[in-house]
Amino acid sequence: MAYAPPPPDPSLPPLRVNLYSDTQTKPTAGMRAAIAAAEVGDEQSGADPTVNLLCERMARLLGKEAAMFLPSGTMCNEVAILTHCRPGDEILAHKTAHIAMAEGGAPWALAGARVVPLEGPHGIFDTATLAAAFRPRTRYAPPQALVAVEQTSNLGGGAVWPLASLTEIAAAAHEAGLAAHMDGARLMNAVVASGVPAHEMAAGYDSVWLDFTKGLGAPVGAVLAGSASFIDAAWRWKQRLGGSLRQAGICAAACLYALDHNIDRLAEDHENARLLARGLAQIPGITVELPETNLVFFDTSGTGMPADRLAAQARRQGVHISVMGKFRGRACLHLDVDRAGVEEAVAVLRMAAAAKMAA
Repeated sequence: MAYAPPPPDPSLPPLRVNLYSDTQTKPTAGMRAAIAAAEVGDEQSGADPTVNLLCERMARLLGKEAAMFLPSGTMCNEVAILTHCRPGDEILAHKTAHIAMAEGGAPWALAGARVVPLEGPHGIFDTATLAAAFRPRTRYAPPQALVAVEQTSNLGGGAVWPLASLTEIAAAAHEAGLAAHMDGARLMNAVVASGVPAHEMAAGYDSVWLDFTKGLGAPVGAVLAGSASFIDAAWRWKQRLGGSLRQAGICAAACLYALDHNIDRLAEDHENARLLARGLAQIPGITVELPETNLVFFDTSGTGMPADRLAAQARRQGVHISVMGKFRGRACLHLDVDRAGVEEAVAVLRMAAAAKMAA
């Protein structure tokens, strides 16, 4: 499971290497300049030119007819679920999916829809597993309305869904009469790692979104895309949830800047993740999952130290990692962490683990 971040502690030293999440990025000087220069208008009435430009570009990027700007990725997921589902419906998704693990139970609470957990390695399920979860449509069973995938899979270690698997899953969903939704929070990480364009990955999906506040470095914002009729229906939920904004161009400008400057450089984050993984693997007692993208998961059980204690010791030395289980830690690479930061983090974590082993 994902653990909540610790509360701020003023006694701790300043952060030198923040590997807690790629949501921790700060806007660069260039992005701040783009925000300051943004042309704005009333987004809620369709009069913000910067938001409109972003949505047009995102619809093309994702291969969809239309798109809408929203404050967060979680709101993208929930607006999509609310549009696809009705109370009592079921959503089929991996058991570690963000909609099931990290959105406060929103599918149940807001849409009245239950997430049916599917098994599969690295956050990825296959068509056989999906087919086994389908039920005949009778008045005695909950209607199954939606199949959801997460690209990349966060708790699956940043794993990339292969294009063939994505295509097969979407086809199986449609054949069974269900819609298909892609949580594309880190979709561009998958694109850069695999070389497969975003529109090809999303081709079979009725809805898909991209988050700009993770590796793309924007302070706020995500874009949900789909058919024109889907986005038209989704606008009602955007309105109901308070996602309809005013001069949102100042946020959309950061997202446009990210599209122009921060996609290709994700390859640097992936290389730094591999560098970090190699360094952690050389620490006695720590085992590392081989990263595909920018997320590095590791197990601390061999050191005898729970992951939260290792994280606490590292934080006292200015290095911040996240804790995903009793002995499972996560380090997330992003544009604010360079090669020197990776090397410093490895040194700090090595000292913390060595102290425990010696004791």
